[in-house]
Amino acid sequence: MSKESKVAERIRAYREKLGLSVPDLAAKSSVDGKIIESIEAGEVIPALGVLTKLSRALGQRLGTFMDDQFKPDPIITRAADLDAASVRKEGTNALGYASHSLAIGKPDRHMDPFRIEFDADGVDMVSSHEGEELIICIDGEIELSYGEEKFTLRPGDTAYYNSVVRHGLKAIGGKGASIYGVVFMPL
Repeated sequence: MSKESKVAERIRAYREKLGLSVPDLAAKSSVDGKIIESIEAGEVIPALGVLTKLSRALGQRLGTFMDDQFKPDPIITRAADLDAASVRKEGTNALGYASHSLAIGKPDRHMDPFRIEFDADGVDMVSSHEGEELIICIDGEIELSYGEEKFTLRPGDTAYYNSVVRHGLKAIGGKGASIYGVVFMPL
């Protein structure tokens, strides 16, 4: 089962379990109904911001839509399995980035850590949601839009922020970029 179909099936299943129509979920999540339909049809991989909004509206944590297995602690991800090419191979969304969960198999987690690969000069879609985020730039240059401000992060730089403020990330400088990101959202 592909990443798109797994996410699609879970979003549809939780939506139907709650008795919500697509327009109901769109209103509750502030995600356009056409985008929800495209996600549920498996046509697009949702951006993390969109998936975050949908998970909150459905009363689930982000990992609910991404996990497909249980692993005992500790969850270890080897660097050799997490290079830029292998993350991109998992699928790049319409905003120009691919993400890989670093906590797959840990259903009782309170944070959602990711390795994220950005295409060169991708789209900066801002979003907001409850919680906090930590971003660690690994490679390239990342522009963080936070409220009305913009910040440039280079390898080794970090940003920690309240994610209720509208924020977005994109690669700049004409090259791709890589980050580790950790999202915390209270249920």
